[in-house]
Amino acid sequence: MTVSLRELRALPGFSDKLLTDGCPTRVVLDHVTSKWGVLVLLALSDGTHRWGELRRAVDGISEKMLAQTLRILEADGLVLRDARPTIPPHVEYSLTASGRELVGRMLPLVEWVARNATRMLARETEAAAAS
Repeated sequence: MTVSLRELRALPGFSDKLLTDGCPTRVVLDHVTSKWGVLVLLALSDGTHRWGELRRAVDGISEKMLAQTLRILEADGLVLRDARPTIPPHVEYSLTASGRELVGRMLPLVEWVARNATRMLARETEAAAAS
């Protein structure tokens, strides 16, 4: 389903100020489309993970960024943090229903990026070499 910005603005519950300065969509888009936000959400699309599993799944993320990203996505209602009172602590992360819905919409975009990244980066390299 393809929808234009004009069509989105006309839907019930959507503001005609969609995507303008101060619109809450900018904050949420920043959270879910950040480099680490996308990767953490994708990692959790495979199911529940513990901290160490997420660190390994999202190669290159620091502990600080993983913690910050998980806190933001949890506050947004996209990630569920399940902390069990054991020693050592046992904490698991999974997607909420909203998180699963979001990832379902993100996967086609990620698929497109995966299919086209090599070609696009090759063109970027060619353009840089030509200038």
